[in-house]
Amino acid sequence: MTKSHSLAALVAAVAISAMHTLAMAQSTAATPTVNEEFGVPVFPYDITDRPYTVVGEVKAGVRKATVFSKAPDQGKVYRELWERAKKLGADAVIKASYGDPKITAFSWGSISATGLAVKFNAPATEIVGK
Repeated sequence: MTKSHSLAALVAAVAISAMHTLAMAQSTAATPTVNEEFGVPVFPYDITDRPYTVVGEVKAGVRKATVFSKAPDQGKVYRELWERAKKLGADAVIKASYGDPKITAFSWGSISATGLAVKFNAPATEIVGK
């Protein structure tokens, strides 16, 4: 094998390795974060392993229709927050919180919830050959 063939093979190997690394970083960033317990990307805590930008605050109210209806659970509250966050173009909701059910003039049990809708930042692309 000549020097030029060896050099070409080395350059090709480095380029393929760099493209693979970049593709893996992009696929990791594109992987949605989901709260496995509820099946939606809503979390009661902050996400610290991925950079993000806050899109806005989301608020939701979940209530039961009658005195005989089942009380709203955490999953229903999280799904309602997620529906509102999706409309803002968010990737997830963090710092989600909600109170205890309260009886009002219009509901037999109403829960108010809030959270921060966030959009994950794209990973910085590396310059190959620098």
